[in-house]
Amino acid sequence: MRLIIAEKPSLARAIASALPTSPRREEGALVAGDTVVTWCLGHLLEQAPPDAYDPALKTWRLDSLPILPDHWKLMPRPKARGQLAVIRRLLKSADQVVHAGDPDREGQLLVQEVIEHLGWKRDVARLLVSDLNPPAVKRALERLEDNRRYAPLYRAAQARARADWLYGINLTRAWTLIGRQAGHDGVLSVGRVQTPVLGLVVRRDAEIRDFEPRPFFVLWADLAVSRGQLRAWWVPGETHRLDDQGRLLDRAPAAELADRLPGAEGRLDSLASRDKRQAAPLPYSLSALQVDAARRHGLSAKAVLDVCQRLYERHQLITYPRSDCRYLPEEHFANAQRTLNGACRSDETLNRWLAGADFSRRSKAWDDKKVGAHHALAPTGKPADLGRLSRQEADVFRLIARNVLAQFYPALQTREVKAEFLIAGERFRARGQEILEPGWKPLFTTRDEAPPLPPLTEGESCRVEQAGVEDKETRPPEHFTDASLIKAMMNIARYVDDPAIRRTLRDSDGLGTEATRAGIIETLLERGYLVREGKSLKATRLGSALIASLPDAAGRPERTAQWEQRLANIAERDDAPAPFLDGLIDDLRGLLGHADAERMRHALGEARGPEAKARKPARGRGTKRGGQRRQGKGTRRSSGGKRQ
Repeated sequence: MRLIIAEKPSLARAIASALPTSPRREEGALVAGDTVVTWCLGHLLEQAPPDAYDPALKTWRLDSLPILPDHWKLMPRPKARGQLAVIRRLLKSADQVVHAGDPDREGQLLVQEVIEHLGWKRDVARLLVSDLNPPAVKRALERLEDNRRYAPLYRAAQARARADWLYGINLTRAWTLIGRQAGHDGVLSVGRVQTPVLGLVVRRDAEIRDFEPRPFFVLWADLAVSRGQLRAWWVPGETHRLDDQGRLLDRAPAAELADRLPGAEGRLDSLASRDKRQAAPLPYSLSALQVDAARRHGLSAKAVLDVCQRLYERHQLITYPRSDCRYLPEEHFANAQRTLNGACRSDETLNRWLAGADFSRRSKAWDDKKVGAHHALAPTGKPADLGRLSRQEADVFRLIARNVLAQFYPALQTREVKAEFLIAGERFRARGQEILEPGWKPLFTTRDEAPPLPPLTEGESCRVEQAGVEDKETRPPEHFTDASLIKAMMNIARYVDDPAIRRTLRDSDGLGTEATRAGIIETLLERGYLVREGKSLKATRLGSALIASLPDAAGRPERTAQWEQRLANIAERDDAPAPFLDGLIDDLRGLLGHADAERMRHALGEARGPEAKARKPARGRGTKRGGQRRQGKGTRRSSGGKRQ
């Protein structure tokens, strides 16, 4: 008997439906001829709590830290024991086992840890399914691989799980205990990813709170030229008082010049134009979709992830959504027209976009060299009746389909023109943009660009029709939103000061993963460290106090992002996990040395920000939940999500 172990029931159903024999249902499994397909329910196993290693560790004490297991233990999740028993029984009758976890680091761990925990010693095959449509699943079943090929992926995920346990258990216990000494009654959760993300928000809020607006002044002049009119802007010279961005800080020079400009004659001193070609935006990764859906439709990152899971599992309209890739396999190109015809034909908007697509075009989106375990999000080709979807599902599906359709549109071609005028001994600049070929642009709602300038000839004369001075103020940065915080996690190098580390991090995946970023935000909200005010995400007094009480490194992204890079090296280059974990333990000892109740007391007293919304109280000291599930890992799993 061949036993296929899928990551979740929806995947198991898709696999069973693609088998030659019609499946029948048994307890915890689907049977199709000599093949049985069973499933996990997300993670069936979890890291054992500290008291599983030593009963004395059930009580939280500072002098017991750091807790460092000699031999790691896993234990069944309470609601998973029944399904684990089913898999155990089926393994006893199996001749061949097929691992059918999701095609990523966490999916590799989720099924393989069950196979190893239940004692299977023989070879394992690997089934990689990223598209639940029957033809795609059938093709995947014909391409089974040796699971040993994915051993580095498993070791990386296992190292991640152990790192999260070490970091979360030890720091959460330490800061909860000093928090109690400082008068805070509750668990203070610290995590290797969630805490640096919280730090980003805390520092942004402080920057906004401490911002002092400064006035600056701009002078504009409306010019008449031989073939039209345009508006140009004065470029004050270095003899005037300017800020570091060249903005004028005194109004008087601008006002004096504005008074004498009307009627003044001048000439066009220099003219430059540049033609640009811009290819269509690539198909979406999950994070890129979350950013656009938040901006366009006001959806939270978690809402987008949940919608994508429904479109993938329930409706089978899109391919695997938890992807960090924006490229598609080259074999998909041949079927793209048929796939998009099926996906778009029943929706007026999509059908209009489909009509303009030229399927003889081939963009750079189809590139096997840039496709890893996943490919970009795309329609499966299953006919989509958007009228049967919720509004959010339809909105997200249109975005996904649009970005794939855009690959069959011409490039956007523009001409940028920059003009510099000399008037009354001063320089004025104007710029404009002309669209030569709209290409894919009509499919997208984009920001307004500079309007085109009238036809110009270098050296021609101009005359000032009118002029004016605008009083402006510098503005603080904006509060983070779901979109901007996801983007910050993706591009974390921008928030790092050290140039060498910044260069390194540009090549990393940032903070968190595609599968976990939405969950990280929700975890911070649930734990009372962030609140939503409109679209803004703001740190609460409790969140601000936690960051202030921690060593600076714990609330910054450098170390965590470097850890993600080292995990990627384990997965992709087969680096050994031991040096990574040894380095983490050294860091951990240093961080624990900074646990200081007096510093915590001061942080709680000085913290600013909105109050956390009322939450269910944390469970008591030493409970399993306080010791493990609330220890800062964000160990949540919904809609097939991955742990972080």
